[in-house]
Amino acid sequence: MDDLPPIPFGRPMLGQEEREAVLSVLDGPQLVHGPVAAQFETEFAERAQTEFAITVSSCTAGLYLGLLTHGVGPGDEVIVPAMTHVATAHSVELLGAKPVFADVSPESGNIDPAAVKAAVTERTRAIIVVHYLGLPCDMDAIRPIAKAAGALLIEDAALALDASYDGVKVGGLADLASFSFYPVKHMTSAEGGMVTSNNEGISNLVRRQKAFGYDRSLGERTKPGIYDVTLLGNNLRMSEIHAAIGLAQLRKLDAMQAARAENFARIAAGLADVEELTIFPRQLGKAESSHYCLNLNLPRDGSLERDDVVGALKAAGIGTSVHYPSAVSQFSYYREKYGYKPGDFPVAEWIGAQAISLPVGPHLAAGDPDRIVSAVKNAVSHAKSRT
Repeated sequence: MDDLPPIPFGRPMLGQEEREAVLSVLDGPQLVHGPVAAQFETEFAERAQTEFAITVSSCTAGLYLGLLTHGVGPGDEVIVPAMTHVATAHSVELLGAKPVFADVSPESGNIDPAAVKAAVTERTRAIIVVHYLGLPCDMDAIRPIAKAAGALLIEDAALALDASYDGVKVGGLADLASFSFYPVKHMTSAEGGMVTSNNEGISNLVRRQKAFGYDRSLGERTKPGIYDVTLLGNNLRMSEIHAAIGLAQLRKLDAMQAARAENFARIAAGLADVEELTIFPRQLGKAESSHYCLNLNLPRDGSLERDDVVGALKAAGIGTSVHYPSAVSQFSYYREKYGYKPGDFPVAEWIGAQAISLPVGPHLAAGDPDRIVSAVKNAVSHAKSRT
C-alpha cells in the first residue's frame, strides 16, 4: 500500500486537445466576444437539451445573473438549501436580498420540498434548488410550490452536469440553471460557468447583463464601437481561452462520465455492507445522478469521529474532501447576521459535521475503486477502535 501513488480527490483531465485549442485562440485575433464561446454555447445547449446556453465567468455569476433577471433585490427572499456551497446563498446576498434556508432530506441531501413549502412567504421571489452531488431534486414536488408562490425557479447544477429527472436533463428542469466548470468538476474550462434556459426572455437578459447591459453585442454592431446601455449590467463574461478549454472538454465528456459512473458503482457496492455508513443513492425515484463524488455520511450520534476516518484514509493515500463543511446557516457570516442557532437545520448540520467525500472521477486508475473500498473499511475499523 505504501508503494502505491496517492489518489487525489480530483484532478483536471487535460490533454493535447485543450492545449491545441488554447494555442489556436492565442494565434487568432479575438480573446473575448468571439466564435469559440459561441460554439461552446451551441454545443453545450445540445448536450443539456435546452434551447439556450450562455457562457459566464462562474456558476456563482450565473446564479447572480439569473436572480437579476427577475429583479431580485432588497426586501426580497430567496429559498435555498441549508446544505450547499456558500456560493448559492452568496448570490442572493450580493443582490441585497435575504437567503431563507430550508433543510434537506436525509435520503439524498437534496432540499426537502416540505421545508421549501414551509419557508414560502409573501416576500419569496425565487427558489434555488441544488442537485446535491449530482442527484436531481424532487422537481415534481418543488415546481408546484414555485408556481403557487410566483417564484422564479433556479437549478444550481454545479455538480449535476448530465444528470436527469424523469428523462429530462438537468439544465432544463426549471426557469434557468447554472453550471460550474471549476477544475475538478465533471469538465472544466479552467474557470467559468454556463447558464441554460428554455426561456428566450430570461436568456436574452442574462446575455446582456453579463456584459455591462449593452443593447448590442460585438457581432451585432453595424458601426464599430457604437452601442447603447439600456440596463444595469456587469462584466461576467467568459474569455475565448476558457471557452476553448471547455469546448475541448465537452467533446470528450462521454468517456469521462462513463468512468465516473463505473467508479461510483464499484465503490458504493463495495461499501454497501458497512452499516456505520449512509451513502446517498445514484438513483432515487425519477432522479438519475451524474456521480460527482461519493459521500460517506458517518453516524449522526458522533460515534465515529470524522477526523479519525479522514486521517486513516490520508495515511493510506486516499484523497478526500467535504461537501460541505457546514450547514450554510452555521458559517459565521450567516450565523452572526441572521441569528441562526445549532439545531435549526438538523439534517444539513449532520451532513456538514459527518460527511466525507470520496473521489470517483476519471483520474482513478483501474484498481483504485477497490483500493478505496479497502481503505475505507480499514479506516472505519480504526475509528471504531478509538471510541
